Amino acid sequence: MFKEFGAFINRGSAIDMAVGIIVGSVMTGLVNSLVKDVMMPPIGLLVGGVDFSQWFFVLGGGEPGATYETIAQAQAAGATTLNIGVFLNTVVSFLITMFAIFLFVRTLNKMRDKQPANTHACPYCTSNISNDATKCPFCCSAVKKVQTAAVEESDLKQGVKKIKNVAKKSLKKIKEIAQ
Repeated sequence: MFKEFGAFINRGSAIDMAVGIIVGSVMTGLVNSLVKDVMMPPIGLLVGGVDFSQWFFVLGGGEPGATYETIAQAQAAGATTLNIGVFLNTVVSFLITMFAIFLFVRTLNKMRDKQPANTHACPYCTSNISNDATKCPFCCSAVKKVQTAAVEESDLKQGVKKIKNVAKKSLKKIKEIAQ
């Protein structure tokens, strides 16, 4: 059983999954801080000085007739609260994360689309054969090698530049709002 476990860990997929989970948790903290500490305060100022993290409604309980400044005060008094602002922060975090994933996947898909196929159809039997083949392994007909254009190394760099530009524009807009 230990050998099987060791083989499982040594496979690339388990290690890749672990790295993905760690990077995901770090990114979650980063995005949550971006939303809570950078984006929501200027938005709160624009809509009248609202601190979204403390935007809540008391549903019941607590001291009769009391008003609470913070969620912590209300909950300490035994009140049941509906924390609209915390939920709104979470929704914004979700949208930012999904947009970042969308940009990443879109860039990967564009790079994949530009990669040439390694196979083509035999002109005689229409079977799929390698571009390097000089003879079809299915019908034994002589075929010409298919030349494929190499994918430019700059495709990845172009994708990264696009993502950086989007991030720079977003930060510039946030700075303008904050001023």
